[in-house]
Amino acid sequence: MSDLIRGLTEADWPEVAALEAEAYADTSLTEGEAALRSRAAAGTCFVLDRGGRLAGYVLALPYPRFRYPDLNRAEPAVHRSANLHLHDLVVTTPQRRSGLGTRLVHHLTDTARTRGFETMSLIAVAGKEPFWRANGYRPHHEARLPAGYGDGAVYMSARVAAVREASR
Repeated sequence: MSDLIRGLTEADWPEVAALEAEAYADTSLTEGEAALRSRAAAGTCFVLDRGGRLAGYVLALPYPRFRYPDLNRAEPAVHRSANLHLHDLVVTTPQRRSGLGTRLVHHLTDTARTRGFETMSLIAVAGKEPFWRANGYRPHHEARLPAGYGDGAVYMSARVAAVREASR
């Protein structure tokens, strides 16, 4: 099967929204297409195309460290920051635990490096903190997160160079 990581296009949005709804069903994390679109920055959002079908996506946008998007509203503006915030990473259910999420992380990290970002951040949700630790992120348990991110959500960050080194 042919895999291709490529930039997210306008035609991808319905499938991205469907993947997001599937991934976060029965949680408060489902945002919907309009909110997801507001968190998409040019050049830092990608899809994994597997044989002509989307198997996953990653959405990232410049965002100041220790700040994060409000899940209850769309982003009002593009932020300027040396930090790239990985807002969402989803791999379709049948493809999980196959290394595709790590491939998307590597691709995004390489992009962050070439675009001059110094750090990357994210909020680990739904018990995914071990995955992110394995990819070079460290938790900041002192960061206060709104309830909308769910119980056990953890703000995490890493220097861009450290993220790539951890995953080798």
